[in-house]
Amino acid sequence: MLICARNESAVIADLIGSLRSQTYDQSLLHIFVLADNCTDGTADIARRRGAVVYERFNHINVGKGYALQFLLDRIRERRHYDDYLVLDADNLLDPNFVREITAVHDQGYGVVTCYRNSKNYGDNWISAGYALWFLREAQYLNNARMRLGSSCAVSGTGFLFSDGVLEACGGWNFFLLTEDIEFTIDNVVRGEKVGYAAGAVLYDEQPTSFAQSWRQRMRWSKGYLQVFRKYASELFSGIARGSFSCYDMTMNIMPAAVLTGVSVVVNLSL
Repeated sequence: MLICARNESAVIADLIGSLRSQTYDQSLLHIFVLADNCTDGTADIARRRGAVVYERFNHINVGKGYALQFLLDRIRERRHYDDYLVLDADNLLDPNFVREITAVHDQGYGVVTCYRNSKNYGDNWISAGYALWFLREAQYLNNARMRLGSSCAVSGTGFLFSDGVLEACGGWNFFLLTEDIEFTIDNVVRGEKVGYAAGAVLYDEQPTSFAQSWRQRMRWSKGYLQVFRKYASELFSGIARGSFSCYDMTMNIMPAAVLTGVSVVVNLSL
């Protein structure tokens, strides 16, 4: 279990408690926390709760991608685990979460994402809007993709990947603003399908202020542009080979202006 936390002393204990309440065999679960540029008691709280804690202080290579690389490198210096599960410090898990996500993994999926629910749906219209977006993403995007036999998409937190997938990626080398989408696309263009565990329910805290939401959405938009620039040629090559997953992911990350232009040309042609 990989948890990258920056000043999360208020919530880290709740997540570790949620992991310790899993119905999965606890002897098979190992909790690792990276206290990333922390100035509070996150590391001490996590240690007292029984997690293995590493600390990183780097104000140049900032971001979750760099934090995950640092944590995985430290872990794999000691041993290689079968699978890794990425969580955010403010998450809470259904007691059957690990059992459900590993059940889908055992069907042959090297990467599996979860059903992302909300901790604070009723706070205000902003948190409710976020919650509805992620519920829609789970039910009408990833669930539909799973039924069609296409690749699903990782969404920020609550995703599992095998050590074999990590090896195929050459380690964790995903540092763009949306490292989750970068990781998804990298696997899709190599032919790896991301599975979806509908029964693995994760509760995530959503923003409640418009300013916070605006900053986050701007970061996502820039991140999507970065991923599209990096993988556009490989995605189009996949589409040419008949990969519906490559087409699907291209439609997800292609800039809206490009989609609009293509739509206008197609409709005028027809």
